[in-house]
Amino acid sequence: MSKIDEAKKILKELGLPIAQQNEISAYTLLALCGIKPLDSWSKATRKSLKVTKGIMAFVLDIHKKDYAPNTRETFRRQVLHQFVQARIADYNPDNPKLPVNSPNAHYAITKEALEAIQAFGTRNWKKAAEKFRTEVGELSKLYQKERKQILIPVKLSNGKTIKLSAGKHNEVQAAIVHNFAARFVNGGSVLYLGDTAKKDLFVDEQKLKELGIPIDQHSKLPDVVIYDETKKWLFLIEAVTSHGPVSPKRLVELEEFLKDCKAGKIYVTAFPDFAEFKKHSNNIAWETEVWLADTPDHMIHFNGDRFMGPR
Repeated sequence: MSKIDEAKKILKELGLPIAQQNEISAYTLLALCGIKPLDSWSKATRKSLKVTKGIMAFVLDIHKKDYAPNTRETFRRQVLHQFVQARIADYNPDNPKLPVNSPNAHYAITKEALEAIQAFGTRNWKKAAEKFRTEVGELSKLYQKERKQILIPVKLSNGKTIKLSAGKHNEVQAAIVHNFAARFVNGGSVLYLGDTAKKDLFVDEQKLKELGIPIDQHSKLPDVVIYDETKKWLFLIEAVTSHGPVSPKRLVELEEFLKDCKAGKIYVTAFPDFAEFKKHSNNIAWETEVWLADTPDHMIHFNGDRFMGPR
């Protein structure tokens, strides 16, 4: 196993998140511990290093890995910040009173991490790693907990509650289910709800199949699909916070995809607000609808001789 692979294994077993189990994180750990290619981890030492002239210089001189000068911020923001949170590294241990952005800012491996790391490759490693995780905690679990705390709850018409990952796009999707459906699809059932982190969060495969919608091609569906059983109307809704309205091109694609669906189809583009709508207004297909989450009682109908209804 190479020193990079060993460093990745150490970071994983000390509880670092996946994003800090990569190559740049491994090189950072090697530098902080002063480990050369042929060293055993028992030789790990604690020495304060600046980012460019310390860590990056060590990686280049000892491990022959050359990172561009502008990578300094990547080391700092995507590795060292998390190392400090995980108690892998201390920030400015030699002078804790240094101001933010001081050119003398430096990092050092923590005494707790060093004690554990020096046991890597020995029969005491698992016990040492477990002791570190128990006493210090696991940043990966902390991050997972924080993500769970900020999930967006969405209550479906059947009473079931599902949770969307955090983000503006999913906030619009939640508004579609809670506010749009309540006003314009009273009694409708959600058949499909995607998620930016997990494409198929909720799928009513049985009902989609009954309506003639291919259930093996969920990726072609818009963000939210709601069915009004009374009117036999199918609402196909795209949530837009940066791209992806029901454009002429998208409309043709959906019509082809849904060619065997006999329900009346209503295409809706949902925006968080009027400002976002204005960015896309010249790319909305005719005879479709627009809904703004911040003014939920109103709809914008693009052309036609009627108000909202199926094509």
